[in-house]
Order: sequence, then C-alpha cells, then structure tokens
Amino acid sequence: MTLCMLALMSVLFGAGGSLLISASFRDSLEREKSAAFASYRMAWGTLNIVNSLDPYLDREAIAQTMEQLYRQDSTAWRLFLLSSEEETIYQADLPPLSLSWGEGKPEPGRCLTWVTDNGAGGRYLFFSGAVQTNWDVLYLTTARDVSALYDAREAQQRTYLQVFGVMCLLCGALSYTVSRVLTAPLGDLSRATRDIATGKLSSRVRVRSSDEVGMVSRDFNAMADQMERYIEELRQSVERQERFMGSFAHEMKTPMTSLIGYTELIRSGTLTQEEQVEAAGWLYSEGRRLESLSRKLLNLLVLKQENVAFANVSPGSLVEELAERLGPVYAAKHIIIFCDCERGNCLLEPDLVWSLLMNLTDNAQKAMESGGELAFRVELLEDGCQIQVSDTGRGIPPEALDHLTDAFYRVDKARSRAQGGFGLGLSLCREIVEIHHGLIRFENREAGGARVTVELRGGRR
Repeated sequence: MTLCMLALMSVLFGAGGSLLISASFRDSLEREKSAAFASYRMAWGTLNIVNSLDPYLDREAIAQTMEQLYRQDSTAWRLFLLSSEEETIYQADLPPLSLSWGEGKPEPGRCLTWVTDNGAGGRYLFFSGAVQTNWDVLYLTTARDVSALYDAREAQQRTYLQVFGVMCLLCGALSYTVSRVLTAPLGDLSRATRDIATGKLSSRVRVRSSDEVGMVSRDFNAMADQMERYIEELRQSVERQERFMGSFAHEMKTPMTSLIGYTELIRSGTLTQEEQVEAAGWLYSEGRRLESLSRKLLNLLVLKQENVAFANVSPGSLVEELAERLGPVYAAKHIIIFCDCERGNCLLEPDLVWSLLMNLTDNAQKAMESGGELAFRVELLEDGCQIQVSDTGRGIPPEALDHLTDAFYRVDKARSRAQGGFGLGLSLCREIVEIHHGLIRFENREAGGARVTVELRGGRR
C-alpha cells in the first residue's frame, strides 16, 4: 500500500507539477516575446518607412534615426544594433553582448527570433530582420534580457522539488501508518488463529475499529468464545463420563465381591445351617442392590431417549397424595410433613413427577437422621408450576452444590452406601426436570437444612 501510494503520488504530482511549471513558463515567455516583438516591429517598421521614402539616405542619418528610436525605449533593450554586411552602422552604448547567427542571417523582409545563453547564466531573446536598400542590405538586431523568466522557472522547480520531497515523506509516513492500522487487526487475527490451532483457546483479537475488519474481529471472537464453550462442555462431558464409569465400576465391585465371596463359602460346604441361611440372605440383599442399580441406570437411558406425553394434572394433588402415603412412615422416624399447595392444573407427566417427588423426599429424610420437618410448597406459574421441598436436616456442603445431579455423586459416600443409595436419584430428577423444560436449584436455608426448588414449565391449559 505504501509503495503503491508513493508511486501514484509521484506520477500524478510529478507530472502535474512539471506540466504546470512548463505551461506557466511558456506563457510568460510568449508574453515577453509579444512585448519585445512589438517594440522591435516599431523600430523595424520605421527603418522600412525611412528606406522607402529615401533609398539613398546616408548611413549617418539612418543611425540618428535608430538612436532616436532606441532612446524612446532604452530600458527594454539589452542590444540594439544596425549593421550591414561590412560594418556596424549604429550600436547602442550597452555592455558588449556576443551575437551569433544560429540560423543564419535573415532574408530581406524576414525576421528571425531565438533565445541564447551568454555563457554566464544570462538568457537573451534576439530579434533580427533585414531591409534591402539601394546600396546594401541592412540588419536590425535587438536583444532583450529574459534571464528573470528562466530564474523564476528554476526557483519554481526548486520549490516544487522541495514540496515534492516533503509530500513524498508525509505521504509515505501516512500511507504506512494507515496500512499498519488497517492490517494490524489482520496480524492479530492470524496470531490468534495460530494460538487457537495450538490449543490456546483463550486467545482473542483486540477489536480496534467498527469497520469491516473490526466486524471480522468481533465475529472471530464470537466464534472463538463459542468454540471455547463447546470444548469446555466436551471436556466436562468426558470428565463426567469418566467419573460415571469409575463410580459405576466401584458400585459394581462391592456387591460382586460379596456375591463371589459368599458363593465360595457355600460351595465349600463347611458352613452350618445357620451360616448358610445368613450367607443366602447376604446374596439376596446384594442381588437386590444390583437389581436396583440396573433399574435406575435403565431409567436414565429411557428418559434420554423417549418422547414423553404430558397430561393436565394438579401438582398440588400429587404432593398431597405423597404426603398422605409417607406421613405414617415418616412419623415413625419423627419427621413431620407440611404442605402448602396452590390449586390448579398444568401439563405434566404424572409418573415422572411422582418419581421426582419420591427422590427429593427420600434425600430429605436421609438428611434428618434425628427427625425434623419436611415442607412442600406448590405454586402455579404462567407456563407451569414451581415445587419446593425444604427440610431441617444437616444441609449441603457448599462444594457439593454444583455436583448433586451428577451420576453416582454422593455428599457422604459412606452414609449413602449404608442407606442403600447409589447417587443416581438426583440424576433422575435432573432428567425429569429437563423433559419438562424446567430447572432445579439446590440451596441451604438460613435457619438450617436445605431447600430444593423445581420449576416445571411444560405449559398450562
């Protein structure tokens, strides 16, 4: 861009400036020629008139006539000479000026014009014409100093070259700065692209302007943000899958070890009748444990694949029915159930919502080992309903709040395993909530215990 700008400016400004100076000089020289020729024509015309009136007029009289003409306009002449082939008839008293007939002497009745250099830097405009007399051919030659015109042209050329040089420097600096400003975002874009290609996903382009390059930079940053989020989601998904596989293997290891161990004891035939019954009981309980694990995993897979049909159901009725069924059982554990349900219907899948409420209630009662209060609150929304389940248990550790819905995640692994949990209940809850286009939030209550808020936005009729 810089070189092209300099080349273009040099051609346009150089050619334009040179043509302008040349045209101005030619105009000035032509005006000077016109003025000089007018003065010369007066003298030459007078010489022709005198010759026509008296062809035999002596040379002294002609010289006097020429002297009178010269004195009328003496400041205009640098040379005023009347001569014949053999001698000088009249010459004004001026500093000597060499006369060279560059194109030969003029013919009678003709006038020659030329410009010559005196060798010392002076420029002179010559006019020379011939008049035929009866006794000889007379030559009237004049010269006018036009050095000022050539000096002015040279001064203009020097000034032009200085301005041209300054212009080239300024134009070069400006075009280089502009090109750098325009291409710098492209360089940043290239560097950011290389960084992202090498795995540095946080690299971004600094947006410097609001033009097309700035738009490309913003679009690139938006693309990089989306890519970084996508890669982060993939990374988290891989981590969740790895944790899932690790947890699944761990959950399978304990019952399988028990099954194999008790089976070996039974096969050995060394157990008493009572010990065999006890071993069979352990085999039964561990088998049920594996059955429960497989059933919950199957539920997770089914929820991810099936399309669920909603029905117009009262969420408050579901909660009250659950509280009625669990009331006697939880009362034996010193847990009191409260319900605050707004009346109305919304679109739900009742079996899935029932499973959701069962899992949330089961988690709440596990957190209240010494008894407490379990409260349900149902509120209808414009596009669904909101269900809150609050307890007065031990609460949720802050570091566990973001992982509660991960498969096989348990806040207290030893206690949950002893209570028969796998850490899959809240994963099922999350899937059920997503099917209903809602969300689930976990938080600790200021008064103690935890609160789970579920929004189910399947719509209303």
